[in-house]
Amino acid sequence: MDTRQRIESLRKFQHLLDNAFRVPGTNLRFGWDPIIGAVPWVGDALAALLAGAIVVQAHRMRVPRVVQARMLLNTAIDVVIGLVPVVGDVADVFWKSNAKNFLLLERHAAGVRPATAGDRLFVGGILLAVAAIALAPLVVVYLVLRLLWPLS
Repeated sequence: MDTRQRIESLRKFQHLLDNAFRVPGTNLRFGWDPIIGAVPWVGDALAALLAGAIVVQAHRMRVPRVVQARMLLNTAIDVVIGLVPVVGDVADVFWKSNAKNFLLLERHAAGVRPATAGDRLFVGGILLAVAAIALAPLVVVYLVLRLLWPLS
């Protein structure tokens, strides 16, 4: 399968996941991703696996690694938000990680294009946020211990 066919096939797949249905009387569109994600735990895992298809194709098409990382982070944000009952399902309608990932794939798969500064900033920002979240409990424990047992 050549690049053009692969992209067209992924476009249809992404449409099914994010935009297949329209709420009557509005421009609001949603797809199978939030419907599947409505099933607690199993649905979120299945939706993440389906989203992974676009990321795998990006890897096969030699999209720059930082762009692949950005795609994985888009999917991870979708999964984490999707874990929150009801709120996560509603957020799935608006976040549309598959559409975001497909646009990244389409932009970078047409030819070997370097990752943009925006791609690097996004990945760097997410990594900093993850580090901050990981360090927050340690800071809280340190402050509590410091209050309970002052050094001087």
